Amino acid sequence: MQPKALIVEDDDAVRNTLTKVLTSSGIQSIATASGQKALEAIERDAFDVLLLDINLDGMDGFEVIRTLRSQGSRIPVMVVSGRTEDVDMLYGLEIGADDYITKPFNPVTLAAKVKSLIRRCQNSGAGAPIEAGPFRFDNETLKLFKNGVELSLSAKESAIMKLFLDNPNRIFSKSSLYDLIWGSNTTDDNAIVVYINRLRNKIETDPSHPVHIQTVRGLGYRFVP
Repeated sequence: MQPKALIVEDDDAVRNTLTKVLTSSGIQSIATASGQKALEAIERDAFDVLLLDINLDGMDGFEVIRTLRSQGSRIPVMVVSGRTEDVDMLYGLEIGADDYITKPFNPVTLAAKVKSLIRRCQNSGAGAPIEAGPFRFDNETLKLFKNGVELSLSAKESAIMKLFLDNPNRIFSKSSLYDLIWGSNTTDDNAIVVYINRLRNKIETDPSHPVHIQTVRGLGYRFVP
């Protein structure tokens, strides 16, 4: 089945470019210029990925992400923004975006990143539920439970947790995590730290003294069920 993307961009030229890039890459695309209309579209239809600008009139992109995650939506979100400051990228990742690419973008790179994000999120749903310690990960719904209570995760958080649950007690370096989850040989340490902290805040009883996602000094991270 052809994957479907929702594009949210208020610049006509950029919106048309994004639509052409994805369509030529075999991705069905629906576009809007409004954050509110994007939320309404996601309620009505299923999308494999959301490409989202930040500087939108009315509801901006950050508010769209916060609203989606607060509603429990796990739609993969790629921010496509002219904001190039690290603080904007880190904030977007912190509140639930799965990837961040800045304008102007290389069409080939953008298409490859979108396909990779879709593929990772689809592949994370294969197989039977995973159980380890107090955790259970449902591969059909991509939901994580701790002691029977659901913990709301973004698409990339789900991918990281699946990797950890599949490999308990294995040490992953930052570079290996980035390669496996982001699909890139160039490691972004800040992105790794952001997502590890987000997961600790969700799964640990005391995030400041993590028991399950442990830092192995000089080596990386280890998941202990």
